[in-house]
Formats: sequence, C-alpha cells, structure tokens
Amino acid sequence: MFYKSSVVFFFMIPLPFWYVRQRKKQQIRLRKKRLNYQFKDALNAMQVGISAGYSLDNTIKEARKDLEHLHGQKAELTREFAYIERQLGHSIPLENLLYDLGVRTRIEDILNFTDVLVQAKKMGGNMRGILNRCILSIEERIQVKKEIDAILASKKMEQKIMSFIPLGIILYMQFTSPEFLSVLYGNPVGIFVMTICLLLYIVAFQWGVRLTQIEV
Repeated sequence: MFYKSSVVFFFMIPLPFWYVRQRKKQQIRLRKKRLNYQFKDALNAMQVGISAGYSLDNTIKEARKDLEHLHGQKAELTREFAYIERQLGHSIPLENLLYDLGVRTRIEDILNFTDVLVQAKKMGGNMRGILNRCILSIEERIQVKKEIDAILASKKMEQKIMSFIPLGIILYMQFTSPEFLSVLYGNPVGIFVMTICLLLYIVAFQWGVRLTQIEV
C-alpha cells in the first residue's frame, strides 16, 4: 500500500512477530480486567457471607456458587474458586491460596485483600468489621475502573475507526485515481515521503492506543 514493491515484503517479515507480541499483551490486559471484575462479584458474595456469620472457608463456597450463576462454570475466577474450595478440603490455609492466586494473576486487589486477611488473623479483634471495610474499599476501586472503561469504550471505538481512515483514503485513491499517487511510487523522493507517512501513521496509532489505556 505504501510502496507497491514486493521487495519491501521481506523487510516486513518481523512485523507478524511484533503483532503477535502486542496481541498477547492485549489478551493479558483483557484477562486481568475480566478477573478483576469477577473478583468484585466474588467479594460481594463473601461480604454477604461474612455479615451472615459464615466462616471464611464457607464464604468461598458461596462466592463460587455466585460466580457460576453470574459468569458460568468456565469463567476464569469460577475455576480458580473451585480449585481453592478443593484445596481448603485438604486443610491448606485460605490466605496461602489467595496469595497464590494474586501472584499468578498479578492482580493487585487480590494481593491487597490477602494482606488484610493475614493481618486481621494476626491481630484478632473484629475480623468481620476489618474484612468488610477492606471489601468495600476494593469494591469502590474496581467500580471506578468499570466506570472509566464504560466512558472510554466509545473513545476506543472511535480510535479504531480513525486508525483505518488513512489506509482507506490511500486505497480509495489507488482505485479511483491511480495516476494521482503514481508520483509517490518507484522514485527516491516518493519512497522517502511514503516512509515518513508510514512512520507518522504508526506513531499516531500507538499514541491513540496509549491515550485510551488508563490505569487506576
């Protein structure tokens, strides 16, 4: 599209590897986001159980049931809580299992909740009140993330559409008025101009992606 040369194809061979790496990063971000939102639903169920006087082990069971109802048995956190439930049957401490989950998923909220749980067990006292305050704080943080994602959803779609418009313009000109763009192909000046355009396009695309990625 930018060079009309088969030779350039060989210089573009590394691009698929870069694209696959970027897609992996994107999928990791999406998976962490899903886990974070599912964890909020799990915290809601745990808070209800704690307020009703259930033990922490029993609240995990209730949370797993809620996750199955809301997200299905194949959801990431549903499977994780089912695994935790089985491990609790082998007398493995809940805080160890939650910490392992937080490390594997790299979700800060899970690690924070685990730290509060460990401290609450060490200090004793009103564990129910401590955990309820911690759960409310984490839920508010996750809710803010959801609201930001909802606000940015339309902007992300606009960014994707705008990213394809320059390519669409070039294709349109090539099909409707090829002689108008012919000066940009097959000569050093044209190659230089199209290279600058391609670099600007890549920079603008990456900038647009970064602008729509807000971490809380």
